[in-house]
Amino acid sequence: MLPGVLLTLATQASAQSEKPAKITPAMIDAAGVIAGITIAEEQKAAMLEMLEGQRESVQAIRDLHMPNSVSPAMVFDPVPGGMVLDTAKKPVTMSAAPPVKELAGQVAAGLAGESDGLAFATVRELAELVRTKKVNSVGLTKMYLARLKKFDPMLHFLITATDERALAQAAAADKEIAAGNYRGALHGIPWGAKDLLAVKGYRTTWGAAGFEEQTFDYDAEVVKRLDAAGAVLIAKLTMGALAQGDLWFGGRTRNPWNVKQGSSGSSAGSASAVSAGCVGFGIGTETLGSISSPSTRCGVTGLRPSYGLVPRTGAMALTWSMDKIGPICRSVEDCALVLGAIYGPDGHDLSVKPAAFNWDAGFDWKALRVGYFKPAFEAQPPLQIPRAPSGPGPELEAYNARVARRRKAREQETYDARFNTAALDTLRAMGVKLIPVEMPKFPFGAMVPVLEAEAAAAFDELTRSGRDKLLTGQTPGDWPNQFRVARFYSAVDYVQAMRARTLAIAAMSQLFETVDVIVTPSGGDQLTATNLTGQPAVIVPNGVRGEDAPKPINEGDGSPQNQGGPGTPVSITFLGGLYQDAKVAALARAYQEATGFHRVHPKLV
Repeated sequence: MLPGVLLTLATQASAQSEKPAKITPAMIDAAGVIAGITIAEEQKAAMLEMLEGQRESVQAIRDLHMPNSVSPAMVFDPVPGGMVLDTAKKPVTMSAAPPVKELAGQVAAGLAGESDGLAFATVRELAELVRTKKVNSVGLTKMYLARLKKFDPMLHFLITATDERALAQAAAADKEIAAGNYRGALHGIPWGAKDLLAVKGYRTTWGAAGFEEQTFDYDAEVVKRLDAAGAVLIAKLTMGALAQGDLWFGGRTRNPWNVKQGSSGSSAGSASAVSAGCVGFGIGTETLGSISSPSTRCGVTGLRPSYGLVPRTGAMALTWSMDKIGPICRSVEDCALVLGAIYGPDGHDLSVKPAAFNWDAGFDWKALRVGYFKPAFEAQPPLQIPRAPSGPGPELEAYNARVARRRKAREQETYDARFNTAALDTLRAMGVKLIPVEMPKFPFGAMVPVLEAEAAAAFDELTRSGRDKLLTGQTPGDWPNQFRVARFYSAVDYVQAMRARTLAIAAMSQLFETVDVIVTPSGGDQLTATNLTGQPAVIVPNGVRGEDAPKPINEGDGSPQNQGGPGTPVSITFLGGLYQDAKVAALARAYQEATGFHRVHPKLV
């Protein structure tokens, strides 16, 4: 911490001079207060010369002006000692061909925009229609492009439509399929990319003001792999600026179930577009909730893969030791089919393991040991309200507002708990014997500054240049402020937190030795823990709140507190051990087929 603070103080002191200011004992004292250490006078004198040299080293590195695409030499490894990876790849086993007779009857109306049944079909259903030539890729591509442009003014999920590229891909797919060269379930299926995936010939904006016209002369690895599978990229979709939230340089992406609400983020556009039936599937990323949260808000299915399963080459880096790329779709099997096309080493992203993802729709999920975080499903303790300040005035008004928000939040939590309980009841009715488990008692939240420190490094020049003021969000919780705060997190503390992650990995690994899959509410401590330690998650729709649901805390248009409320979806999450993504997906699909919540869609006009 001291070098960063001293450099800042010295820079401020030399602002009026061309030469760097000398580091002084007073600066060391000020830095020591922030670092929480006391340094004696004789120690300060000994430090001064070395600190000047250290500052020169820091400046030399800054002068390299490294682009975001350069990753650190050290690679995070979530694999605990003794774990043996399953590297044997097997052919994909899809579910039985769906009965597409009813959908086939809607093809003409769907392609003409007179019906939305085709638009909300799953990838598995669309694939069967394409394979049997009941619909062609050009027709699907034009339908989804039209829907994107129709609903974008309402939902704000589109940054760039890739019409020319898409129509060329679709025509090529139709020609290949007609010649008998069918590549598989994604062949001819239109999809949308979170706009942190580089696509040659199109801008890649990262959702951030100041980057609106940014381009790269290459395709991200995930884009290349989906091209190879025959999928058709039709859009670069919105993301919260630099992968935070749903606020981007063009506004706030909206939730199709309630357009006054944001879609959550940061995979905001992918979740919103899938939910609205405007793409066949989407690709999102997650560092700490960016697939889980928008999938929940928008009522779609998300698969956050194990860390190190999908290469991030050509994608914007936020936090090298936590970033993950995964599918956002209308069904679990859709997610599995997409993940099957994009996973595996590419020789560039050195974090990617040779672990296999073998999707088998016929897997015997009843053989799985299924746990649930029992405390997360239990009734909350009574709300503790602190004593009110004495006397009227602004302090009492602020107190009353805080209490009202807490009570409203608790009311929402209590209402939503019934959906979580119902999920356990459904699983038991399916024949699942649920095993109560608990999260390891570990300070997972204390390791989150690692995320912020890596993100601040990824966007170092943005902060130092002052260009961070261009970003749309400027509240204390937005990246500009968080990047500045992260600069006061020391290298020593970063390393200590990474050592703590080693202990956390061992604790989570031990938990998954007792069960294969864990059912959990989609938020809470598990979200932080599993993102830090790398376990996969499948997030599935779990119903829609009724008209008796508590209203949002703030119903203002686009307010961050405008979430939940009548007519909006909820979700449930399935977790698994590292690189056990296929097993997690198998149980999640069985639950999805038993409930049918993924078949419920928002009504758009």
